[in-house]
Amino acid sequence: MTMLDNYFKLKESGTDVRTELLAGLTTFLTMAYIIFVNPSILGDAGMPKEAVFVATCLVAALGSAVMGLYANYPIGMAPGMGLNAYFAYAVVLGMGVAWQAALGAVFISGCLFILVSVLGLRGMIVNGIPHSLRVAITVGLGMFLALIALKNAGIVVGSEPTLVKAGDLHKPEAIMAIVGFLLIVTLDRLKVRGAILIGIIVVTVLSFFFGGNTFRGVFSAPPSIDPTLFQLDIPGALSSGIINVVLVFFLVELFDATGTLMGVASRAGLLVEGKMARLNKALLADSGAIVAGAVLGTSSTTAYIESAAGVQAGGRTGLTALAVAVLFLACLFIAPLAGVVPAYATAPALLFVACLMLRDLGEIEWGDTTESIPAAITALVIPFTYSIAEGIAFGFITYAALKLTTGRARDVKPVVWVIAGLFIFKIVYVGT
Repeated sequence: MTMLDNYFKLKESGTDVRTELLAGLTTFLTMAYIIFVNPSILGDAGMPKEAVFVATCLVAALGSAVMGLYANYPIGMAPGMGLNAYFAYAVVLGMGVAWQAALGAVFISGCLFILVSVLGLRGMIVNGIPHSLRVAITVGLGMFLALIALKNAGIVVGSEPTLVKAGDLHKPEAIMAIVGFLLIVTLDRLKVRGAILIGIIVVTVLSFFFGGNTFRGVFSAPPSIDPTLFQLDIPGALSSGIINVVLVFFLVELFDATGTLMGVASRAGLLVEGKMARLNKALLADSGAIVAGAVLGTSSTTAYIESAAGVQAGGRTGLTALAVAVLFLACLFIAPLAGVVPAYATAPALLFVACLMLRDLGEIEWGDTTESIPAAITALVIPFTYSIAEGIAFGFITYAALKLTTGRARDVKPVVWVIAGLFIFKIVYVGT
């Protein structure tokens, strides 16, 4: 115990081994839903679900371990929600990009993330992006996730005259998804640990009775990861048609990771004068996990805001994250259970996370239309075009244009002009 105390500086942080391990269990329970959701989403893109399940567990364990051992922060990591949906539904299914090339794009974005972290450019980029656009990207991701969730639950379906309409709410799948969503929100409100995971499990159990699902057992040896391991196609990702995909992965990863790290650290009381002492180490752990995930066969990995639950339970050091890593490794042996989870069982989890992502709307400065309009455009275009890339492109271009036409061009940081210019070039010379 003395060795753990010395390495993680437990006493200095006002904690102990028991508290840290319980905090790790708490964080794990709040984010374990990803082992069911990620294979479901990436499976829709044609990726082998069992291999994605293994990749998800491995990269979550690896990322969390590195975050704990290298950066010494109580922050769990796993493939990010929103980014996996963008990967599957916008890039692979929407743009027709092979999933192997999409993994290549994730790999390149991770390498760029490592580069800006090492060179110390992260602060310049993040600080150069207007707060309104950063908030809008998060809100747009939430709306995108909500649309996917409602579609997977059969609550929203396609319609030629009106684009979308309400589905058949008498179907067992839709009813079970609604029950699951209400259960998750209720449990979360009552501060029950693992509310999202419980919701997924309950709907999956109901699916055996009302959805024609078949039970295949709980435990087994881990499936093979060969179908996704080293399958990334970097040359395919470097083609001109996917440059904007790399840019979107990079920008969202950058904002998501930085925002989550700062938010959890603030709640844990780990900020010194508003700054994280080891932020660069945390970002390197984050970006390294992105690269590793692409090699293993999953979409972008990021720090999880659910880590705040572990912090609330007393987690203050990397030992919490290390406990999360060990628990994700243990999940490798429940592949049969993960394989029977239907899409409408994970839909309530997606919708709940989506709703939480909309709460940042209040941070937008609605009185200044040169800030609020680009933010609204970004948030609206993402779900309505079924593309995060298009939403971000329209947002940055609108922001730069309005600042220019209203005589406030000097208020725009250079990085915004660069990003807007790249998107304009892409639209004019490559197409949407």
